[in-house]
Amino acid sequence: MPLATIDDVKDKTFDYIVCGGGTAGLTLAARLSEDPKNSVLVLEAGEANLNDMALLRPASYGSHFGRPEYSWDHQTAPPHSRGQIKQKTTGDNAHMWFRGKGLGGSSGINFLCWTKPPKEDINDLERLGNPGWNWASYEKYLQRTEGFVPPSAKIQEEMKLKFDAWNMGTEGPLRISFPGTIDRAELKVQQTFLNAGIPAATRPMNGDPGGAFFAPCTYDPKTHTRSYATTAFYLPNRDRPNLTVLVSSHVNRVLPASHDESQFVAESVEFEYKGDVYTVNANKEVILSTGALKSPQVLELSGIGNTNILRKLGIPSRIDLPGVGSNVQEHMIVAVSFELRDDVQFETLDLLADPATLEKHLELHSTGTGIFTTSVIGFTFAKLSQISSKAADIIKATEEKIAKNADNYPPGLLDQYKISLERLKNGIGCEYITFPGMCSRPNPPAEGKRYISFYVATNHTFSRGTIHAASKDPAVDPEFDPRYFDEEVDVQVWLEMVKFARNLRNISPLKEMTTTELNPGPEVQTDEEIVAWMKENMSTTWHTASSCSMLPKCSGGVVDPELKVYGTKNLRVVDLSVVPLHFAAHPQASVYGIAEKAADIIQGRSSWFRT
Repeated sequence: MPLATIDDVKDKTFDYIVCGGGTAGLTLAARLSEDPKNSVLVLEAGEANLNDMALLRPASYGSHFGRPEYSWDHQTAPPHSRGQIKQKTTGDNAHMWFRGKGLGGSSGINFLCWTKPPKEDINDLERLGNPGWNWASYEKYLQRTEGFVPPSAKIQEEMKLKFDAWNMGTEGPLRISFPGTIDRAELKVQQTFLNAGIPAATRPMNGDPGGAFFAPCTYDPKTHTRSYATTAFYLPNRDRPNLTVLVSSHVNRVLPASHDESQFVAESVEFEYKGDVYTVNANKEVILSTGALKSPQVLELSGIGNTNILRKLGIPSRIDLPGVGSNVQEHMIVAVSFELRDDVQFETLDLLADPATLEKHLELHSTGTGIFTTSVIGFTFAKLSQISSKAADIIKATEEKIAKNADNYPPGLLDQYKISLERLKNGIGCEYITFPGMCSRPNPPAEGKRYISFYVATNHTFSRGTIHAASKDPAVDPEFDPRYFDEEVDVQVWLEMVKFARNLRNISPLKEMTTTELNPGPEVQTDEEIVAWMKENMSTTWHTASSCSMLPKCSGGVVDPELKVYGTKNLRVVDLSVVPLHFAAHPQASVYGIAEKAADIIQGRSSWFRT
């Protein structure tokens, strides 16, 4: 049916209520409503934003941040926190944690990247006590979403793209392809990584992304627009009579059927719509897909979480579940930028700083050409030992610290750290993202100059943060405390990664393409100076995970392998918050896969114990 009104929803009953109409929520709702016997309601706090070119136009990176119609502008030290959780290890700074607002969630404002983790990282989910959450299952479910369209034979030859070893879904609703315009200078940048000793990744889409490669993106090659959860899972299915979507509906809490503490039976969802509070009833299940930043808050406001935290907020405890909002993990980035020589042919995003050029390329986009038909495609994932001679020393020091503190870690963390040590030795958590333009800090770009930047992204971190409700008022943001660099190994690894990125300018062909380093800049030389620059200028990659971890309850888990919240009969969490140990990849693809698998689990169709 078309977008619902409040009268279509208030006090009504639906089989399934999906809280959150983002990447996971719309995917899950579409799959559940494939069965006409299932009535499905989606409650989305943002607006629909349908057919909005501000979302659909590629290469509009960061343009949605700070715009309340498109973005939730969360920060790690919200105003109500009075500054007590500013990150002391990053210059007492607060960090912006933007998230997509509106149908499609973050899939509507992200950088369109389509990367997948190493198969070992996904198999680690099973090792941590989740039968069936392995690479074979991951591929099976993700291919249901994928609608991969390879580029022309001409582009494949020119860009040296080889898909014979790739295995991707081609019949799924989400269009995945390479952008309509690819600058040939990308090949020279990739060759620089190869000359620096990083191999080419041969199967980056099939569990082996180690090395340098060009990745596809969520780009529709027919329309040259973003493909995201709304275009893939909502618009094609919005006329289903059993699928109801209400926007501008902010979920407050889940209400139980009774005050019986023996089991929590989710009976209804309380939500706010245009200033008034309503409820809607669930006949079968309630599913939280409100994201890693909000799902723990909704649970706590529903009385599910650490009893001590709930008591301080004046919230009656229904289920004592200390893992809610703990074990939070994040990816972090900092950018290194080099100025390009004036005679180098490379059409970068810097050109859009000129209003006339911007207007020109906005017009070109309608013809399927220009900068707005480009995308971020250059990725390199490396082992620590491939980018630093200090790898052995860092690994040894980390092993010794973990062994020394083994008896002091919270439940389950030591098991994670044992796997993280394996990853530190053999994993590919060191990521470099090629960005055609200036995106670094603090030195500003020179007028009329173009730049090549490298996002230096650390994926396998040891530090753990928390996300907890700060008030029993649902309108008040929770307190986000990532506790960056609580573990020194995170600083050491990142330092070595930055040093490797800076050295790329000394390697051909990048050496012949660039003139000077803009950021960090020549005044930053010693390790101490680099670390200070990193901490002052770092950013999140907006990939927060693990705040409702899928782990055994005794290990700090919040949901079981069926994504059901411990102690409840019919309440699940389906979003990135359930991943117990973060992986080396941008999470967009994995969130779709989680939702696909969840749909089968909920309907009893999943062979998740065996695949």
